[in-house]
Amino acid sequence: MTGTGFGAFVRRAHDAGKLVVQPRMGMSEPDRMRAGLRATRDARATTVGTITLDSYTRVGDLESAELALLEGVSLNGYPIVSHDLATTAGVVEGLYGAGFPIQVRHGSATPEAIFRALMTAGLDASEGGPVSYCLPYGRIPLSESMANWSRSCELFVRSREAGMDPHLETFGGCMLGQLCPPSMLVAISALEALFFHRHGVRSISASYAQQTNADQDAEAVAALRRLCAELLPGADWHVVVYAYMGVYPVSPQGAYRLLGRAAELAAGSGSERLIVKTVAESVRIPTIEENVGALEYAAEAAARTPVEPADSDSQTYAEAAALVDAVLNMAPDLGTALLLAFRRGYLDIPYCLHPDNGGRSRSYIDSEGRLRWADIGKLPLGGLVDTLGAPAITSGELLESLSYIRRKFDCETTV
Repeated sequence: MTGTGFGAFVRRAHDAGKLVVQPRMGMSEPDRMRAGLRATRDARATTVGTITLDSYTRVGDLESAELALLEGVSLNGYPIVSHDLATTAGVVEGLYGAGFPIQVRHGSATPEAIFRALMTAGLDASEGGPVSYCLPYGRIPLSESMANWSRSCELFVRSREAGMDPHLETFGGCMLGQLCPPSMLVAISALEALFFHRHGVRSISASYAQQTNADQDAEAVAALRRLCAELLPGADWHVVVYAYMGVYPVSPQGAYRLLGRAAELAAGSGSERLIVKTVAESVRIPTIEENVGALEYAAEAAARTPVEPADSDSQTYAEAAALVDAVLNMAPDLGTALLLAFRRGYLDIPYCLHPDNGGRSRSYIDSEGRLRWADIGKLPLGGLVDTLGAPAITSGELLESLSYIRRKFDCETTV
């Protein structure tokens, strides 16, 4: 099976004026996984396929994944390491190709076995990152994740020997899903993209997750695009926007309204790809039909949206660039620099409980819905951010902030 060129497909679609839309879909049963891929391909939209892995495989508990398969127990994703090659080949046969790329999504800080499995199956696209798939999802040391991801990148680029063009997408623009000021999301996403680039990956996408204010989100995407242009010479890169990843609206109208805003953000900012969410996100894992409905709704919303990128010379860019520059000045090796940055508090994710995260920074949602810094801790933003008058965040206010988007979009539907 030859490589499909995930990044090249997205580039061609963008040049034709199409936003590529993609689900976050994974089923443990091969026939259901194949049905989901086929439905994604056949949706009335420009799509790429997704094989999202199960939580046992993500954390390397392959014994539990294999036991579930033996006992016929459904998992919350596709156990690509535990299924044999013939099974996975059968899932993608006749679907995967230059006209329908497929990305493997996983969430692992120990991804080497996953990369070996997807490469063996002839697949050429995945995602994650040494920071973004360590701090939110596990407790293994950041240094271990950095080493694991270094080896995985070096392994993945060897797929060029089989005629593939391996593609990696950062998850850094989605840290914790919510309540992280956009400048930090942009900085982590850009730094992970550079990490991939320095490890030989040449087809890269940089992520950004929709947050709490549309104008601030537009500034963030513009800032991310500017940083990628500055940091990734010679790479084929694009930006992927994620529909809001926090507490989702419970009403179908609110969910669709929020998804529509994500599509408008992606299309209006000139981004090339969008990861959708569905009307079922607040209550359960969505069906294949609900995923297709979200894909088609997002594609229609994007088609109505003119491209009007925000000015990249914004407060968000200034903060993100300061964070990136501070990290790059810490050590010549980017992995070492990232470890030092977290150790010294130059990178610090608000409300993240991982032992390698300083935990001194804090954020809040202001009266306009913008995410702002309440406390910058040791972040190198002293000349850029004024926290005087910022509120002290109580546990109750934090919980209320977590449901800000749900309340906003559900209430809008009742007005």
